[in-house]
Formats: sequence, C-alpha cells, structure tokens
Amino acid sequence: MRRSTTADIRDIVFVSQSRSGKTSLAEAMLFTAGATTRLGKVQDGNSVLDFEPEEQKRQSSVFSALHNFKWKNREIFFVDTPGDANFQSEAILGLKAAENAVFVLSAIGGIKPHTEHLWELATELGLTRTAFVNKLDREHADYRQALSDIKEQLEIKPLPLTLPIGSEENLSGVVDVLKKQALIYKKDGSGEFEVAPVPDSMETEVANTYMQLVEDLAETDDDLMEKYLEGAELSQDELSAALHSGLKHGLFLPVFIGAALPNIGVQPLMDFIANSMAGPGEAALPDLLDENGKTQAIRPDESAPFLGYVFKTMSDPYTGTLSIIRCLAGSLHPDASVFNANKGVRERVGALLSLEGKAQKPLEQVGPGDIFAVAKLKETKTGDTLAADEIKLSLPRPHFPEAILGMAVTPKTKADVDKILPAIQKLMDEDPVLRVHRDEQTGEFILSGLGQLHIEITVDRLKRRYGVAVDLKPPKVPYKETITASAKVQGRHKKQTGGHGQYGDCWIEVQPLPRGSGFEFVDHIVGGAIPRNYIPAIEKGILEAMHEGPLIGSPMVDLRVTLYDGSYHDVDSSEMAFKIAGALAFRKAMETCRPILLEPIVELVVTVPEDAMGEVMGDLNGRRGKIEGMVAKGKHQELKAQVPLAEVLTYASELTSMTSGRGSFGLKFSHLEPVPYNLQEKLIKEGHSLKDAQQ
Repeated sequence: MRRSTTADIRDIVFVSQSRSGKTSLAEAMLFTAGATTRLGKVQDGNSVLDFEPEEQKRQSSVFSALHNFKWKNREIFFVDTPGDANFQSEAILGLKAAENAVFVLSAIGGIKPHTEHLWELATELGLTRTAFVNKLDREHADYRQALSDIKEQLEIKPLPLTLPIGSEENLSGVVDVLKKQALIYKKDGSGEFEVAPVPDSMETEVANTYMQLVEDLAETDDDLMEKYLEGAELSQDELSAALHSGLKHGLFLPVFIGAALPNIGVQPLMDFIANSMAGPGEAALPDLLDENGKTQAIRPDESAPFLGYVFKTMSDPYTGTLSIIRCLAGSLHPDASVFNANKGVRERVGALLSLEGKAQKPLEQVGPGDIFAVAKLKETKTGDTLAADEIKLSLPRPHFPEAILGMAVTPKTKADVDKILPAIQKLMDEDPVLRVHRDEQTGEFILSGLGQLHIEITVDRLKRRYGVAVDLKPPKVPYKETITASAKVQGRHKKQTGGHGQYGDCWIEVQPLPRGSGFEFVDHIVGGAIPRNYIPAIEKGILEAMHEGPLIGSPMVDLRVTLYDGSYHDVDSSEMAFKIAGALAFRKAMETCRPILLEPIVELVVTVPEDAMGEVMGDLNGRRGKIEGMVAKGKHQELKAQVPLAEVLTYASELTSMTSGRGSFGLKFSHLEPVPYNLQEKLIKEGHSLKDAQQ
C-alpha cells in the first residue's frame, strides 16, 4: 500500500542562486521533522544531501538531491537543487518535479540574475512560490532590504509572515505575524523554541505588519474585502484560506525569515508547507501532447492510468542507471510494465525506490505526487514520459541553455582513449546540457558545458566514476586559409622505374572566391588533352593538398581551380600519377597566390546589469569585438557583438568575474574573416615552432 494518500502529499523544490543556504534549510527541516538524527552541515562534510565527493570538496551543491519527511500529517517530498548557474539544468528539471517552489534568499547577498531566471521559469510553469530569507544571523544581514529586493527585482508583493527578533549574532527567534506570538529558539541547533509574547520593542512593527497582512489577504476575495471594510475581525480560518488562495494565484509572495544553519525560524515555514502549499494537481499541470500538437489534460487521480515523468537520471558504474520519476496520475507497483511514449517501447520496472539522500528504501506502491526511482530502464532518458498504456502522448521536453564553453579533453593513456566516449555518454545522460564532439579539423575531443566549473566537475566525475583520466586545455581555434591572388601553374609528375613509369601532367588556374563560397573545381579540358577517367584523380589530389594550407597547415577554402590543359602517356599515365600531378600543381600555385589566414567570427549576445555595461563593452572592444547594438531586457541590457572566436574561448569565467556572476551570454558561429597581419605573422611563427618541435 502507499505510504501517504495523494491529498496528504506536498512536493516542493528549493531554488535560488548559490550560497543562499538551500541545502542548510533542507537539512534543518529533515532534522526538525525527525527524518535525520543530526543536523547535517555542508561545511562539516556531514550533509545528508551534499554527499557526492565533488560537493564535499567544494562545500556547495552540484547535483540535485531528493529526500522526504513527515510533518503535520503531510508527507513532504523535496528536491534540493544547486544554485550555481553552471548546473542550472538540475534546477530546471527540479522545477518540473513539484507544484511548489521555495526561493531561499540571502539576507546579505541580494538577488542575482540566476534567481530572477529561475523565478521566471517557476512562474511560466505555474508553480506556487514562497520565500525564506536566510542568514539573518550573519553580519550585515538586512531583511528589510531583502523585502525591498523582492518587490523591485521579482516584481511581486512580499508578504512577511514572520519577523526576526534581534539581528546578526543577537538573532534569538521570530514573531509569527498572523498569530501575533514570538518563538524564542534555543541556540543549540535543535530547532526547539518557546512561545512568548511579542517583545515590547516590536509591538508597533508587528501591529503594522499584521494590519497590512490582513488587508493584502482580504483583497483575495470580494466577500472577505467587504467584511474587512465593514471593520469586522477576520478569523484565522478565513485568513488561512485567503493565504492559500492568494498563494495559488500568485497574488503575493509569502516570506519567512530566519537562519537555517542554527535552525531558527524554520518550523513556521514547515507548518506553512503542510497547511497552505498546493497538493498534487492543484497547481497547473502541463498538457500531454501528440505528434500533431493536440493536447490532453492530465487527471491527477490514483484511479487513472499510470503516468510518470522522468525528471532526472543518475548513473553509477556499479549499480547502473537510476531514473527519477514523478508520478502524475494513476498508481504503480513493483515488477510492472510501462510504456515509454517518447521512445515507443515498453520497459520492465523492477523495484520502486524512495531516495533519501544517497540512501534508497523500497516502496510497495506509488501514486500521484510520489517521487521515486527505478533502476536499469534500458531506453528511458531524462525528459521521457512513462505511461501504463501505449499512448502517443508525452509531456513537453524541457528547454535547456546551450553549452557556451568548450574545452579540449586529451586522454592520458591508451586505455583512457578507449573508455572516454562511453563514459562521457553516461554523464550526458545525467546532464542534458553537456556536449561532446570531435573537431574534424583539429582532431580534438571538445567537451562543452555552461562554464569552467561545469567542465571541471565533469572531468572529476570521469576520473572518479569511470577511471578515465584526461587533461583539459583550451581548444585549438579552427583557422582556415585562403588566397588573395590568381595563378596559372603546371603540375608534372614523371618517374621512370624498371617497368611501367609514372606520368601525369596538368595545367591549372587557381582563383580566389568570395567569402563563404567553399571550393569549386572546373573542367575545361578540350580535345582529349587529358583522358576523362584521369580528371577526377586530379581533383582528388588538389582536395588532399587543400587539407593542409601553406601557412599553418589549416584547411583551405573559398577558391576555384580550373583545369584547362595537360598531357598524358599511353603506357605510363595512371590515376595515381595524375593525382600527384594535381597536388604538385596546387602547392606550386600557393607560392604566388598570396595566401592568408581566416579566423572564425562568432555572434555574441551578452546580458548584463546596467551598471556593468561600461566594463563589458570596453572588454569586448579589447577583444577586437564589433558592437552591433543594445536592447533593454527588463533590468538588464542585452548587448550584441561580433567577436573573433580566439578572443572568447575562456569568456565564461571572465564575464563572471566582471559582473560578479550577474552576466550571461550565448554565442554561435557567424562567418570567417582575415586575421590581422600582425596576428597572422605571430600564428605562423608559432605554427612553425610547433612543427619543428614535433620533428
């Protein structure tokens, strides 16, 4: 049987920027509810949720973690997501797994763009939103500024339901505004408190906050507002119902205030989650879609056919793959069969597992609202829809940011070469943003992600999980070479051996073409000067010679080769001889065609706060960038520029430094342009030095 009914389940996701204390808040809730026996702390390395070695090393969440606890007869499932923008795919998927989002905001750090981005996503998905202003025990903590930031940056009315008693090191508890009572906490992290009257020094502030709170809640309902205007006292039940309704419709943002690390002010938020947050299906569920765009609503009922959404994949070299699923409708038992609507295949389900940090516990049955795991599904990946019946309907795929930073990964040993691609593929199954490809020109494996940290964590996991050791370095820039002048040359290959000799003779004209034209081969042979069957061999020889240009050995582009004359020998001519002749002619032409280097230019779109625009624009000018325009995007500016790829290989970390983590960017290839002469000479010298060192 199920552990809880659908009506008694609440699913929440903790989101916001890094270092706000999401994991500490989740740990405090687990301990307060008795789900853990000690208050786990990230900095002590004993957190139940940050259990991966990469997280313990950096004392910061890298992956989403799942757990649950019982509180006020409710079963609370939660997803604790990382706050670093390098790992935002985890937060995006976490938002898909719940009806309720708790934004953990720092009272000392302000609201950064990543939090604003997650706020917009939560709004689009129709999640209810609540805030916990954390770290009131820290120096310079200012909850009033946090409330102001919510109003200005998140553009919603903050509704403070608790107020701090004391501040910084003197924080001793909170006032429950609706109940007009003080909660004085022990300083031992137990979360235990005594109920007391509101301190005299806070009576005016609490009274004013209560009056504003009642007015804001009354505005959620016409009958309630009429009663309020008539001067009647609104009951606690009426205020609670209004609070639930306003939360559901996004009319305001309930705000709780406290300090997660010493476990102060956490319990009122837990009460609110149990009493006021949306249950499964109360917030908007996405419609199922078929291949023609037709939709079907989801009925979050245990009697309906099973429907589940895979929002996370975990891979382990020993235990295999774990698919993390949220049940949206129906029920499921162990050893059942489900249909993957995205892949069109049936999957056999073994044990159903409850994830509690890194621990796993078996489940007898799951239903709407349950978050659970299934091991070793063969075809199922993140974002797939699982159903009881063979339907052609699935949930919309999540949209992820494009990978913006690529690094070359070089396997350290021959054994690593053989293992690297299968290992990276398993990591890509877990992290949908990661990309890997082999650059055809440079021959390098390019691992791409959202930033330097994203890639470094991936490399750490390659080594720890799969024993694959690699070196990281910036990728080589895929320069091209072209010509700026024309030439007519002869390529003649003649060699006499003991038997048949080798003879091939061709005349070609090489001409530059406009940028982006590629390569053209024109056959102007008349009168049988060269037999037709040898002409493709000449073109092949020229193409092979074009693979390594005369300057730094880069491929050549944007030129036309016209074959207009030549001669042959009845006995000694062959396809190989004419292939060699074509290559000789092309290389000879390069001596007079004045070759130049071309570099890739990317279209860069940078989004930064207004106060960082000057520094960012100056930096782009220093990178040989050409500013094309600016557009206001809310409180930020979107800057478009064209910049040489060589200048932005490590731009992700540098933009983070310039904007204190408040900037973001995307880029895509635009076109090729000639490299400035002084830089070209430097690149040629470096190329020659590298070639000499390899010989």
